[in-house]
Amino acid sequence: MGWKRLSGKVVYENDWMQVREDEVINPGGGRNAYGHVHFKNRAVAIVPLDDDEHTWLVGQDRYTLGEYSWEVPMGGAPLAEDPLDAARRELREETGIVAANWSKLMDLHTSNSITDEVGHVFVATDLTFAETAFEETEDLAIRRLPLADAVQMVVAGDITDAMSVAALLRVYALRTSSLP
Repeated sequence: MGWKRLSGKVVYENDWMQVREDEVINPGGGRNAYGHVHFKNRAVAIVPLDDDEHTWLVGQDRYTLGEYSWEVPMGGAPLAEDPLDAARRELREETGIVAANWSKLMDLHTSNSITDEVGHVFVATDLTFAETAFEETEDLAIRRLPLADAVQMVVAGDITDAMSVAALLRVYALRTSSLP
């Protein structure tokens, strides 16, 4: 037996998300309330790589965490927007990087126990540089470093964002056939 929703109500909603509380019968047959966050956008993340196997991270103060976070460039994309188009836009806005070559790295669910958010991750190569175009909510630091150093930041716990961790480890594994 799977999950069965008996009823539900919206407890919060804004332009980016909706929070529902559903009354459910769980797989074990019990009844309980279950919170569900529905995102009205999808997430896109990019691992830019240059010819020297360097990548770029962006650092910013994350309000929800109350701390500073180093991450791969990423952002939100309306569901109607092509994820690759959104990734191109986000990379340019956050780093000033324009890439001639793009490849899909993976799709992932960012926190599938409470949200339906889907993330699309790309690798960008053959890079040129332009001006950044930060959004009002962004005050970003940009850091270029060897891919191996970024992976070491993951291993050391200095990068904790789930999409960044998955993206950096996957790129490194694919490019080296191993992890450090």
